[in-house]
Amino acid sequence: MRLLLDESVPRKLRFALPKHEVRTVVDMGWSGRKNGELLFLAAAEFDAFITVDKNLPYQQNQATLPIVVVVLDAIANDLSSLLPLVPTLELKLGSLAERKFVRVSLEG
Repeated sequence: MRLLLDESVPRKLRFALPKHEVRTVVDMGWSGRKNGELLFLAAAEFDAFITVDKNLPYQQNQATLPIVVVVLDAIANDLSSLLPLVPTLELKLGSLAERKFVRVSLEG
């Protein structure tokens, strides 16, 4: 699966997802783009956009989402806080519905 990590997600998280092709917003040269534009750019090349921005589901209309958006819900956005979410993330990546917000937390 082709995954795009938002700027707020630590780049090193990609190494915890070896089964996937993972790029970052910075890698793509899309730094500083607004969320709506970024999601449309991502939809052309990726299967899912991964972020820690818990407000994104309230800022974007799910009915018009161009890509699946996975929101990692942890106490912080540092690598040590996000790594425990990887097993749940992998499970959810295996059953993604198109163009939907998906929340990943320790609670499942």
